[in-house]
Amino acid sequence: MDPFSAEGELLTVHNAFHQGQYQAVLDFDTSSLSQSNVVPARVLKLRAQIVTGDTQGAISNSQKEKGPDFSAVKAFAQYSSGDNGGATKQVEQLLESASENATVQILGGIILQANGRTEEALSLLSKHQGNLEAIALITQIHLQQNRTDLALKEVSAARKWAQDSLLVNIAESWVGMRVGGDSYQSAFYVFEEMAQTPSSTSSKSLISQAVSELHLGRLPEAEAALNQALQNEPKDIEAIANAVVLATLMGKSTEQQQYLEELKTRQADHALLTDLEEKSSLFDQAAGKYSAKVSS
Repeated sequence: MDPFSAEGELLTVHNAFHQGQYQAVLDFDTSSLSQSNVVPARVLKLRAQIVTGDTQGAISNSQKEKGPDFSAVKAFAQYSSGDNGGATKQVEQLLESASENATVQILGGIILQANGRTEEALSLLSKHQGNLEAIALITQIHLQQNRTDLALKEVSAARKWAQDSLLVNIAESWVGMRVGGDSYQSAFYVFEEMAQTPSSTSSKSLISQAVSELHLGRLPEAEAALNQALQNEPKDIEAIANAVVLATLMGKSTEQQQYLEELKTRQADHALLTDLEEKSSLFDQAAGKYSAKVSS
């Protein structure tokens, strides 16, 4: 039986992780799990430890365990703590010895993609055997490539055999946000249900709801969802980044500057800041080609 299926004993912790309910993952009791599911559950708990900021603790804990799963977790913890060189070296070693391992595929794929090694990331992820997280990551990479057609193909194929999967719903909603039109509303329904249902709500789902509201032009509703996310997790980087965008769209320049400065303080290399810097440089280059004409 698939441990992540509706009847599987890892469904609850798996869904909690992907809904952003990381404390629930950390608190998940593994004592009654069958032996074959102990490692996957342990990996999810270590990943939750990393996401919540305890990278050194995750490195220490993963070093106590044996096997490629925990080596991959250690690499991801190193990457998350800023040791990109050490993480990449570890992944390259795992690619030679354990590329068929699901955890190596997922975490190795994330690290490779983050380093701009997209084709290697896709090659590694494509080795999966019906792993929905691998499918979601492949979808995300295709969206980053602006290949919406390939992303749509990926989720459509997964939908045929994993109809009720949370990850398929999420990945399909990502694609819908790129396709636009009626798909904006469909994506909103998915994220709103996650965000407003007590059993699945989290800062992550609230941010997703806010972004879908932005695409639908419902700025006050987006602001309400983002404020709730920031109230729950004031230091959440993605909430802060999206607050910058929302404040800009709403013409709230003071708030926009405050959130922008906070983002620079908390994560200076965030994708939004990098993109803004790139666009500013391109504008300056274009403006430099023209000179103002002074009329007498």
